[in-house]
Amino acid sequence: MLGDISGFNVLSSNICFCFPVKKYLLLALLICALLSLSSAQCYGKPVDPDMTHCKDDVDNTWHAVGSSWRNSECMDCSCRGCCSAYSTPMVFPDDCVKVFDSKACEYIVHKKNDPTVLCPIYAAVGK
Repeated sequence: MLGDISGFNVLSSNICFCFPVKKYLLLALLICALLSLSSAQCYGKPVDPDMTHCKDDVDNTWHAVGSSWRNSECMDCSCRGCCSAYSTPMVFPDDCVKVFDSKACEYIVHKKNDPTVLCPIYAAVGK
C-alpha cells in the first residue's frame, strides 16, 4: 500500500483520476476515426415533415420530396442534401493529366502528349 490521505488510498485515487482522462482520449480517438470515414463532399439539409417540394440551392429548381436529381455543379441531390457525383483522381502516372468533363461529371485521366490514351488511376477521393 502506498499510503493513506484522509482515509483514501493514494494508489486507488490516482486510478480514479486517470480513468476519466483515458475515457475522453478514447472518445476523441473514436470521433477522429469516424470523421475520416465521412465525406466532405456531401452536405445535408433539414426537411420539414409537411414539405411536398424542395428547392435546389444551385439551380433554383423545385423537386418533389422523395425524388433525386443531378444539378449543374455535378451534385447528386435529394431534399435531404447533396453529394458530389464524381471522384477526384489523386494518384496516377506522372506522364498523365486529369481533365474534368462537366457534361459527364467525371475526371478523365489521359497521357499528357496523347489525349486518346487513358491512364490508370491508383487512388481517388470523393463519391
